[in-house]
Amino acid sequence: MLRVGLTGNLGSGKSTAAELFARKGAFVLAADALAREMQRAGEVVYGRMVGHFGRGILTRDGELDREVLARIAFVDGRVEELNAIVHPAVIERQVELAEAIFAGNPGAIVIVESALLFESKHIPVRDRFDRIVLVTAPEEAKIERFVLRTNPSASGAERATLEAEGHRRLAMQMPDEGKIPLVDYVLTNDSSPEQLVAQVDELWTALVEAGAAAK
Repeated sequence: MLRVGLTGNLGSGKSTAAELFARKGAFVLAADALAREMQRAGEVVYGRMVGHFGRGILTRDGELDREVLARIAFVDGRVEELNAIVHPAVIERQVELAEAIFAGNPGAIVIVESALLFESKHIPVRDRFDRIVLVTAPEEAKIERFVLRTNPSASGAERATLEAEGHRRLAMQMPDEGKIPLVDYVLTNDSSPEQLVAQVDELWTALVEAGAAAK
């Protein structure tokens, strides 16, 4: 068994790397997807968020309004309040799911994909993972990917607004330079998709060997 943390800042391509690892046979737990599940109406995290921020964060249908939450977190500067509600619950769920996977497959490699692996202050990251992988990319590439993911047809003022939003979000994350000394492996996603595939192939071999040695 091997517990792996996979992280990368906005637009780095960590989700692409996670998909490649999944194709290799890794069990991937995406923190964002788990958080969304736990933020559905009726769930405990949903109730805590509404209790803390008020019903103004809801749509007319009673679901969480993602645009309002993004504004609260990244514009109003209240991201730590949001994280304090969401992160502990999501981490607990990750642990539960990983243990269930290992119970059925002791040799499994479980990868937790999370942009805020180091930014989360609730459980020391080294207490959660055997290996940590960082996906890096130049800032201009990160911003471009963020814009294309958000609105591929954006141009002019709308594009400038999205670029500014991307820079603002990146500024709230620990820079790659600060993370590199803290991780075990770095995947550099600065050129072709084939380059990233080759790096994942090589790293997967190392992770399988590490998992076998940990038995």
